[in-house]
Amino acid sequence: MCIRDRSTWASKEKSKKSCIEDILSSNQILYKDGDTNIDHTVVIKYVPTAGDTKKAMDEYISEIFMGGHHTLTIYNVCEDSLLAAPIILDLVLLTELFERIEYKTDQAAEFKRFDPVLSMLGYLMKAPQTRDESPLINSLVRQKSSIENMFKICAGLPLEDNLLLEYRAK
Repeated sequence: MCIRDRSTWASKEKSKKSCIEDILSSNQILYKDGDTNIDHTVVIKYVPTAGDTKKAMDEYISEIFMGGHHTLTIYNVCEDSLLAAPIILDLVLLTELFERIEYKTDQAAEFKRFDPVLSMLGYLMKAPQTRDESPLINSLVRQKSSIENMFKICAGLPLEDNLLLEYRAK
């Protein structure tokens, strides 16, 4: 994969932009339906002299006391292939495991396997693949939680409930 290819950086740009849509749709209190009034720009450039080294700068600007502004800038330099190697190993292992899992609902007569597009593995990818009717989840925490919950279901363990509603309702 080389960022100099238009299709490669277009995919990265699309996945990064869709993260904002996921953030907006997951917080209906701050962002009402259709409210996309948020300043967000994604720029991806290929620099041949950088080679395998990825250089990224993220800048977050927030409003603070008395109309002031706070700017947080993060500059990151790393080798993409060294970051990707362990993720690829995890991806292969999880794909193999999920291919072996079969499930059956109360209404079904036979066991089924997961859809060929394992959207749960989006945790390890920039742009998770889903069927058209499936929701696209870009939230890293939600993606990780879905994998953890799948392991718990397979092991017969209860799912984690951080709400603790039984204590809050008294």
